[in-house]
Amino acid sequence: MADSNTDAVPEQPAGPSKSELKKRAKAAEKERKAAERAAKQAELAQQQAANEIDYSTEFYGVLPLNQSQTRTRRERSQISTLSSRDGETVLLRARVQTSRAKSSKLLFLNLRQRTHTVQAVLMVDPEKISKQMVKWASGLADESIVLVEGLVKKSPTPIQGATISDVEIDVKQIHLISGIDGRLPFSLEDASRPEAEIESSENQFNRVLIDTRLNNRVVDLRTQTNQAVFRIQAAIGDLFRDYLSKHGFIEIHSPKLQGAATESGASVFKVSYFKGALTRLPLDLEVTMTFLGNAYLAQSPQLAKQMAIAADFERVYEIGPVFRAEDSNTYRHMTEFIGLDLEMAIEEHYHEVMETLDGLFLSIFRGLRDNYQHEIETIRKQFPAEEFKWREGPEGTLRLTHREAVQMLIDDGVEIGITDDMKWVLNSLSMTATINPLYSTENEKRLGRLVKAKYDTDYFIIDKFPMEIRPFYTMPDPEDPTVSNSYDFFMRGEEILSGAQRIHDPKLLSEKMRSKGVDPDSMRSYVDAFRMGCTPHGGGGIGLERVVMLFLKLNNIRRASLFPRDPKRLDP
Repeated sequence: MADSNTDAVPEQPAGPSKSELKKRAKAAEKERKAAERAAKQAELAQQQAANEIDYSTEFYGVLPLNQSQTRTRRERSQISTLSSRDGETVLLRARVQTSRAKSSKLLFLNLRQRTHTVQAVLMVDPEKISKQMVKWASGLADESIVLVEGLVKKSPTPIQGATISDVEIDVKQIHLISGIDGRLPFSLEDASRPEAEIESSENQFNRVLIDTRLNNRVVDLRTQTNQAVFRIQAAIGDLFRDYLSKHGFIEIHSPKLQGAATESGASVFKVSYFKGALTRLPLDLEVTMTFLGNAYLAQSPQLAKQMAIAADFERVYEIGPVFRAEDSNTYRHMTEFIGLDLEMAIEEHYHEVMETLDGLFLSIFRGLRDNYQHEIETIRKQFPAEEFKWREGPEGTLRLTHREAVQMLIDDGVEIGITDDMKWVLNSLSMTATINPLYSTENEKRLGRLVKAKYDTDYFIIDKFPMEIRPFYTMPDPEDPTVSNSYDFFMRGEEILSGAQRIHDPKLLSEKMRSKGVDPDSMRSYVDAFRMGCTPHGGGGIGLERVVMLFLKLNNIRRASLFPRDPKRLDP
């Protein structure tokens, strides 16, 4: 019989419950989220660590004090040349004119060299330009001097506020050469603003007064306007020298300390000098030691120029300081200025000198027009002015006699004053007049306006001045002794040169000196120079700063003087 008993099947263990499965799922999700959080934290920590690592430390910072420790001889670039250097890496030294941070990662700098500016851009670039570098550069004060290396890049649109507007510099390195210790007395932006903009704008701009400028002249001279003004001034000196050198003149250097006043004792500076210094006496002695310890600052190189002609130098010129002790606090007078003087031998007529001077001025005007338009335009942004005009046609420079100039004023309604200087005019015209000096500044300007309206020129010559208003060494006219062989040159209605034929005969010279109240024996060396025989000669003296002021229409001669000297200013 078969066994009815079978093997028993073992029971299978029961699976996790739904509740357990949910628990496990939650735990796994929690672990996953924790892992993600840990990963993110690790990533953030890594990024923060990376940010704290400044990988640009070599590319910015303060340079050591320059004590000429090294010399790499690497070329330094000029901002003015950058337009033609697209794609080149350049190294340049400049001032920070302005800076503008757009964010913690982007900075714009306006860099300046004299009259030229260019925009520079500093932007965070991984492994190259750090945020720390941008932040440091953002803190540079205006007018700091920096050394910048960067890539020149063409700009798709003109950059406003930069004179070099077609390129910018992508900055790779920037180092501080010299910072600012203290606070600027005024911003260069305020110092460069045109007066018309200040008057017309609704904004409250800071007006920088001329005394404030002159008290802080070093900062004031940094403006692009002033940089251009003194480039023009230097150019006039160069053009003066070039023209005269090409016409046979040589440069001389006369002393500025003299034993006697050269023209008028009332307008000379007296200074202490060594007692017992050698001087000439009004006696028949060659030299004696009786100088009483006084000397005078030269009012001009006039006497030395003439003595050089007597020494057969034939044609001479000088550029040097001139001193005038006149208490004139006007817009066009200074107690010290730079004189451009010349003297030359005459073959037949003093107009040879006048024509040489005319050619000189025309050469200067053309040189400025043809070679310094950038500077002229820079100045006109702050000091708008009509272009200076002169006649270049076959008719030549306008020449008027003094009588003709007086008549133009009379015809325009000017009442001629009864002055010693002008008695001859009144007598010749059989007129009576009220007190009103003819050659006041107002009437000079008025004559300039009349000439401009009638002849369309800002530059003209007046010839044949009355003898009694000219210095003792001026040669009288051969036909009318009340008139002299003298002339003045004018720009925009103001005198910029006075000149004449000089007296080269010692007898006539002594006579004229006495008539002007000057003792010939007090200037014996000068008079004796003509006793040994002297060529007929003439010349003129030009005020450099006045030419600059009038050509550019700066309205105040102090703007044309580096560190002006007037009755109220000896510093800086």
